Amino acid sequence: HPCTFAVPTGNFGNVLAGWYARRMGTPIERFIIGSNTNDILARWVSTGALVSGEVVPTWSPSMDIQVSSNLERLLFELLDRDGSRTAELMLRFRDIGSVEAPRDPSLAAARIDDHETLEVIRDVHERYGYLIDPHTAVGIGAARRAGRDGERIVCLSTAHPAKFPDAVRQATGVEPPIPARLAAALEGEERYERLPNELEAVKGFVSASVS
Repeated sequence: HPCTFAVPTGNFGNVLAGWYARRMGTPIERFIIGSNTNDILARWVSTGALVSGEVVPTWSPSMDIQVSSNLERLLFELLDRDGSRTAELMLRFRDIGSVEAPRDPSLAAARIDDHETLEVIRDVHERYGYLIDPHTAVGIGAARRAGRDGERIVCLSTAHPAKFPDAVRQATGVEPPIPARLAAALEGEERYERLPNELEAVKGFVSASVS
């Protein structure tokens, strides 16, 4: 049976990959885009207007973005793979910061702000004893908000909570455990080389390192 995927996203890569998979026959009903306060994608899905604004720092920093390169790839498909029309649309968008853009009926979206993000982290931990990072919380929050009755939804978890301990700690009072491999990297010896600010020097160093 088809299912729906809820995806926290800023640069639209996972949603685009799923959209291609759906076109190739994967039984996916639709996608729910989870946006944080930087909700340009959610507003586009709701209104058909791409309107950029100032980037606002949030608990889910990987989603703090306005212009998504992967969205341009989807718009190319929705414009009948017309490169000229796509380029013109994106040029107008980058020039004036606002443009009407085609939408796809398989996409839904919801905006989850920082307060709601922490509430989802807390709720999931209290209900299931499971720690999630703030990006995953945006996806789960979006699924709860935009999901339909009886719809089977898979929420993509996109980061380990140990990468965002401040948010997890504030939401739950729990210090997320650090995976052994990450702990080893944090405690290991840092090694680096200083190179002159010259392209040929960088090329030479890379070549010597891989030979």
